[in-house]
Amino acid sequence: MKKQFTIPMPARYLTNTALLVLFLVVGQLVMGSLSGGNRNTIIQVGFFIILAVSLNLSTGYLGQLPLGHAGFMAVGAYTGALFWRSGMLPGYASVAAGLFLAGVVAAIFGVIIGLPALRLRGDYLAIITLGFGEIIRVLINNMPEITNGAMGLQLFQHRYATFLVVYICVIITCVTIHMMMKSRHGRAILSIRENEIAAESCGLNTTYYKVLAFAMSAFFAGVAGALFAANVGFLTPGEFDFMMSINILMIVVLGGMGSMAGSIIAAAVLTTLPVVMQFMAQWRMVIFALLLIVVMIFRPSGLLGTYDFSLSRILERFIRWITAGKTQKGGDSSGKA
Repeated sequence: MKKQFTIPMPARYLTNTALLVLFLVVGQLVMGSLSGGNRNTIIQVGFFIILAVSLNLSTGYLGQLPLGHAGFMAVGAYTGALFWRSGMLPGYASVAAGLFLAGVVAAIFGVIIGLPALRLRGDYLAIITLGFGEIIRVLINNMPEITNGAMGLQLFQHRYATFLVVYICVIITCVTIHMMMKSRHGRAILSIRENEIAAESCGLNTTYYKVLAFAMSAFFAGVAGALFAANVGFLTPGEFDFMMSINILMIVVLGGMGSMAGSIIAAAVLTTLPVVMQFMAQWRMVIFALLLIVVMIFRPSGLLGTYDFSLSRILERFIRWITAGKTQKGGDSSGKA
């Protein structure tokens, strides 16, 4: 049997890195030729990829059902905005520090909320996390001396959410969560999803791993919130309501709970589809909702289910397809001769 072509493991990492760098370079070149509205849509896709992939960590991989993701996004958005308004650091140092600080503060809130909330399961966890998300929004609304309350917080010189900054954060988010899920911590998280009682009987500290996944999910939601703040430049608490959490959860469910690739594809589709269907005026949201219903009827596990792929494996299959085509042509020509 002929051995199939495979990329060695060290070369696999180099290949993935090269493909990601190529994506950033090509994307930056393409962004220069797009209109302002299209550029903004592509940047919004980046926000929702980070939000969906991070929520997938606690829903698809951990098997819980939190509904307060918009709360962590709000914490990150206001933390980043307040830091950038202070002008403590210049240029890209300020961007990096603001994003990291936003993620850390959101992760702290994730630990505070996760410790009591993750003792519950299913619908009870959904209700309590929904309540915490609303509490965060109400607190922001009632602290005008810090957040300017319902009047909104203006972020001056806010154009930090460029294509490169947003999609570097997307890559960092996806790579970090992917590496975590391939480690022993990831295997422990998956075992909790499959059978929490069996995981505890094997000696796993299920509370630790639940809070770890929840805190990491909150960290990246905070980063996405800071990027959102840097893009819009004006924050109001109403932007982080219950429907924002539902929209993020809808992306995860549509893409497939437990599939990072599914979350990426669903985030891109659900963010761009309403923009593409603008010519349908008031009917576009009806058609959009019907498309979601049809997908859920015929693909109840989501677009990709729990399937994931890597860039290097796609390249491997492409090379195999090319070489197989050449081999077949060579065989046909030799047969004719």
